[in-house]
Amino acid sequence: MSLRKNSEIESIQGNEGTTIKQFFDPHNTEIGYSLAQFTLEPGKKSKLHKLKSSEIYYILEGNASLMIDDKVLELNKDDSACVPPNSKQSIKNTGEQNLRFLCIVEPAWKAEDEIMLE
Repeated sequence: MSLRKNSEIESIQGNEGTTIKQFFDPHNTEIGYSLAQFTLEPGKKSKLHKLKSSEIYYILEGNASLMIDDKVLELNKDDSACVPPNSKQSIKNTGEQNLRFLCIVEPAWKAEDEIMLE
């Protein structure tokens, strides 16, 4: 069993333009997926990228436009969306406050599985 407190997790800058807090991954527990919290400032968007893994976005606070391949989904607090493996993706904060969201990646996120497209 593992306990991770948000207040004890250091934020890092993600390659795609977000601030990240990594809660769980195979490095700190014995699971096959990863769970991280992302923050994106108003008007900002993540860089276009794709992952070899599937990913679920869950919006904690704010409003967003999530681009998956050629589709755009409008997401608000408590909405979620699934991004299939190898899909082009980018998320934009369309609100006036910080956008906070969780991402669950399965199998777990690895740097070598992420391809930056811009």
